[in-house]
Amino acid sequence: MRYLFAAGGTGGHVNPALAVAGYIREQEPDAQILFVGTAEKIEAKLVPAAGFDFKTIRISGFKRGFSPADIKNNLQTVMRMFTSTSESRQIIRDFQPDVAIGFGGYVSGPVLREAHKLGVKTAIHEQNAYPGVTNKALAKVADRVMLTDPAAEKYLSCKNEPVVTGLPVRGQILNANRDLARFELGLDDRPLILSFGGSLGARSINTAMTDFIAARHSGAPYYFIHATGQNGRGMAEDLKTKGIDLEREKNIDVREYISDMDRCLAAADLVICRAGASTLSELEALGRASILIPYPFAAENHQYYNAMTLVNAQAARVIEDKELTGETLLQCADDLLKSPDMLRRMGENARKAGVPNGRENIYQVIRGLCGA
Repeated sequence: MRYLFAAGGTGGHVNPALAVAGYIREQEPDAQILFVGTAEKIEAKLVPAAGFDFKTIRISGFKRGFSPADIKNNLQTVMRMFTSTSESRQIIRDFQPDVAIGFGGYVSGPVLREAHKLGVKTAIHEQNAYPGVTNKALAKVADRVMLTDPAAEKYLSCKNEPVVTGLPVRGQILNANRDLARFELGLDDRPLILSFGGSLGARSINTAMTDFIAARHSGAPYYFIHATGQNGRGMAEDLKTKGIDLEREKNIDVREYISDMDRCLAAADLVICRAGASTLSELEALGRASILIPYPFAAENHQYYNAMTLVNAQAARVIEDKELTGETLLQCADDLLKSPDMLRRMGENARKAGVPNGRENIYQVIRGLCGA
């Protein structure tokens, strides 16, 4: 079998595609797999690093502003709509795929449209509760539409009935054990609050967590593990001005990046984070209560819709970024942490809201599409 993947722009599009491609490689060692992306975005690093063949096309998205830079970008985008179509067509003719699968991002558009025109079976996967622009358009022609969240269906006009597959979750997350994780982290019975805002960090979350930690520093009622991201390296100094010396505090762990996310998530009692689809799928897989702070500038505000899916399932609370302060976060967290039973119910609801075995489900849909 020959599988063509199109995904790009963000890790939220690329990583699920890589997880499925890796599963295909496990099940079919002789399968031929090719990724199509752009040379400028994250896929150009992630895909080759994962050991998959990679081809590029020139494609970009439209800017909504009217600055000279935005106008220049939009003119280039119009031109690239034509070049990306011919580039995609040539890649498909050379590779001769049995199926083409799009995981979102602008690059999926021309690749999947040309695959459809050339008679190749097509499938798309939507990670978010509110679909992106590209997948909204492709749903009308794709042979199969796969969803992480059933709430996305009402925003799509699908050629065929969509199927809810869930989102692939890393094996390390699925196999993580809470008791072992807490032992390895040296925790006692006090609740662990895990917080992060992404690899670059989120200034609003870093600021609110600085105030939160300072307010609950006395008596050490909680453990804290917080990732500042690359842009939050000054948080240690901010805490120091509030009388907190991180080198002496045994219950406060502030890092730039969390490399052992499987361990930290498994050990956590409450997670404070953005509402990206991959993160929410991991919360669901492990059954963790959360306070979600959607990234306000996400395309189509999709993180807010993601978050509300868990809020409606009584598995999370949401604080919008514009309303986030140390005080609002403290009040929300204290309200949850004072009731272990509530945290337990929220965790159970999160687990129920998830769809297990995402990568296996997606693989079966793709194989079924090819008549296998």
